Amino acid sequence: MHNIWSRRSTFLIGGVVAIGLLLGSLFFALQKPVSIEVDGKVIKTRVFFANTVADALTKEHIKLAAQDKVEPAASSVLRKNTKIKVARAFKVKITADGTTKEIVTTPITIKEAIKIAGFKLGNKDIVKTLPTLKTVPNQEIEVIRVTEKEQTEQQEVPFQVERTSDPTLEKGLTRTVAGGKKGVALNTVKITYHNGQETKRELIKSQVLVQPQNRVTAMGTITSVSRGGQRLDFREVKSMEASAYTYTGYRTATGQQPRVGMIAVDPRVISFGTRVYVDGYGYAYAADTGGMIKGDRIDLFMEEYSQCVNWGRRNVNVYILK
Repeated sequence: MHNIWSRRSTFLIGGVVAIGLLLGSLFFALQKPVSIEVDGKVIKTRVFFANTVADALTKEHIKLAAQDKVEPAASSVLRKNTKIKVARAFKVKITADGTTKEIVTTPITIKEAIKIAGFKLGNKDIVKTLPTLKTVPNQEIEVIRVTEKEQTEQQEVPFQVERTSDPTLEKGLTRTVAGGKKGVALNTVKITYHNGQETKRELIKSQVLVQPQNRVTAMGTITSVSRGGQRLDFREVKSMEASAYTYTGYRTATGQQPRVGMIAVDPRVISFGTRVYVDGYGYAYAADTGGMIKGDRIDLFMEEYSQCVNWGRRNVNVYILK
């Protein structure tokens, strides 16, 4: 009898173990390993008695908003090793034509976002936004409308200056032989506008309607003249405005006592110490300056105040001697 019960116990225990193993195997067999990618994280899990993707999301307490997207679709049949990807929707602002619209979307291309906002993108329009292939949360997109138009306009054509030699004129002096005259051109211009504001002008075509006429200027070449029966050799001649001054009680800018034959100059035009011959005054040299003596102006020293008054102001030729 003892042997009989021992055998029965062994069979019973073996049956229970076998059933347990069978149920365990069945339990693991019914579980489906899946991975869920959401908010930048990957969740690996096993689901039991889950038939759809939505069941797997519910098990992990993952809720979907109205614009969120899930792949495969929430109603898809759940299979082993299914990879589920949840894309959360976010806000994006699009500005165009003076209007800003806000959309809620998952990552899409910039052009798609503009279209969803109800704006039409022109071929030449410029899109100003972040350098991304697809939209990101809180992204701002601006559409700059680009328009172009062509117009014609007249423009002055400047004349050139021709120079010729004049052997009858002192070197440094010039004489106008022919006055220049500006021409007229008809230009075709393409104007580019960004949101109605002009940003660029491009010359497409230009047609000269009136040819410009060049100015012809004769340049003196003489470097020697006769003054008072004497030969005067010079480097050049300057046409200058000359006034006169007398004793002031001060020395000249070069520290000398003023005397006849000294003139005040602008040192940037005539250097101190330069020997000159002034028509109507005679030989002189640059030894002084003054606050009013700027550019092509000189001041001649004279002994008497009455001489200064008689001289007044006049234009003279100043010969820069060699």
